[in-house]
Amino acid sequence: MKSSSTAWVMPVVAIFTLQTVSAFLSRLIPIVATAMSEEFGWSGSSIGYLTASNALGGLMILVVGSSMLRQIGGTRSLQLALVVGTASMALFYYPSMAVALVACFAMGMSNGAANPAGSEVLQRFSPPEMRNLMFSVKQAGVPLGGMIAGLCIPVVIALVGWRLALVVCAVIVLVPTALTWRLSGILDVKGSAKKRRPSMMPTLHSLRMLSVPLASLRSNRGLLKMSIVGSLFAVSQSCWFAFTVVYLVDRLGFSLSLAGAVFAVMQVGGVVGRIALGWLSDRLGSATGSLSIAALFSAGTTILLGFTTPQWPLWSLMVLALVAGCSAASWNGVQIAEVARRSPAHQIAETAAGASILVSLVNIVAPAAFAATVAFSGRYDIAFLCAGACSLLVLIFLPRDGRASPAPS
Repeated sequence: MKSSSTAWVMPVVAIFTLQTVSAFLSRLIPIVATAMSEEFGWSGSSIGYLTASNALGGLMILVVGSSMLRQIGGTRSLQLALVVGTASMALFYYPSMAVALVACFAMGMSNGAANPAGSEVLQRFSPPEMRNLMFSVKQAGVPLGGMIAGLCIPVVIALVGWRLALVVCAVIVLVPTALTWRLSGILDVKGSAKKRRPSMMPTLHSLRMLSVPLASLRSNRGLLKMSIVGSLFAVSQSCWFAFTVVYLVDRLGFSLSLAGAVFAVMQVGGVVGRIALGWLSDRLGSATGSLSIAALFSAGTTILLGFTTPQWPLWSLMVLALVAGCSAASWNGVQIAEVARRSPAHQIAETAAGASILVSLVNIVAPAAFAATVAFSGRYDIAFLCAGACSLLVLIFLPRDGRASPAPS
């Protein structure tokens, strides 16, 4: 698979493309939901529950979809999840919070499939000396998808309304998915056809299998600590992703288009930051230094966002969003690459799923807890302060084992 020095190009491009549209599918939720809330009379904090439901859908795939990922391949599983998630957007037309929660749940399944599928493919195709960079390029698709959502969706909503905007969003997701459809035959390593037909429905066996990826994180101490680091980083990131738009609209008086532009700037920072952090980690030979810097800036920007006021000039909020993107949303590629590097070679898919389960649990709990804090206290600053404090805990859990070494076999 690596006989050619450029054999990694096609897998990286394909995985990056699917990661981008998967992120776009999730990042459109807080933007479209802001417009929906105004029409349906939902509170702004309800977006936190929709985001939590989206993360729960990703967790479901990690728990009950492992057999499907192995038998039909990670890339194909991700493509199918994208199709299901796109179809589920039609549920938004019904003015019910319960129905919207179901739609968000289905849309989140592609996020659950993205990391195990991408990790398994890139670990096989990436040159060892470029692995952090390759994983970071793949993860740069997450903020890129958010940037596209932040720039395009508010404009489309302003022009044709949120209902037709959903149709445009469906096209944006389905076209790249269709273009990469045949590549799964090249990228995927499939299980035996004689095995039991894969199922998307929860079973007692599949729920018991939840312990397998989580148990795999105990392969070594550094692997478990790096997985915890990801979950701590995810607190601030999930709150930025879920609440930036609604916070700017509800508390600072921004228009949806202007709030979407700030959201897009944050995602630009995520694209630049993820690639830069991956490059820096490869140059240093260790992820500890780069992730420590990211943790400090993540904490600072998250806490500071809670103290912004309508009197702040627009440029200062743009700078804050850019720095937050470069820190609070830039850790993923390096952390995922470190999880893969520290994993036994035969357990990469399991450890990637295990680490993703921890992050998914945080992505469920953190937005819901944030929304509850705002609902009960009426204050965003307290909620952002708590989220920023979690980023500081990263400095305690980061493994201190020096330069990178080969993964155990």
